[in-house]
Amino acid sequence: MPWEAGYNEEREQDMSRATKEINKITGAVIAISSRLIIFALVILLLYEGVTRGYEFGHDIFYASAVDSEPGRDKEITISKGTSVVQTAKLLKDSGLISNEYSFIIQAEFFDYKVNPGGYTFNTSMTSKEILQMMNENTGEKEEKK
Repeated sequence: MPWEAGYNEEREQDMSRATKEINKITGAVIAISSRLIIFALVILLLYEGVTRGYEFGHDIFYASAVDSEPGRDKEITISKGTSVVQTAKLLKDSGLISNEYSFIIQAEFFDYKVNPGGYTFNTSMTSKEILQMMNENTGEKEEKK
């Protein structure tokens, strides 16, 4: 029947238009969703960066002790030629400081020197107090409780 051929062709065109419209809507939904996901990730990364940056800055300028009073005494020997970085690692491994990077920056920022010698530090001391003791040391054993 000749009229059926025209009907089928018209029906296929309607389906093709509907498919194109569905594809267009689906593409828009996917594009918006991906933008929202990227936006959420950027916000999350910014939040983490700001939070960690604040904590790091706080550690540098308002250093806190690893333990509260009375803490534990620890014997540390700094040999001649030991760098600030090596000293920071030694203190971190000994449980005297919580962040070796803030210790290094404190030493640079406040212009502290790490003098060689034997020290008795306490876990209730801040990293700034430890740096002050090392800076003031003239070679004899220093004690701080």
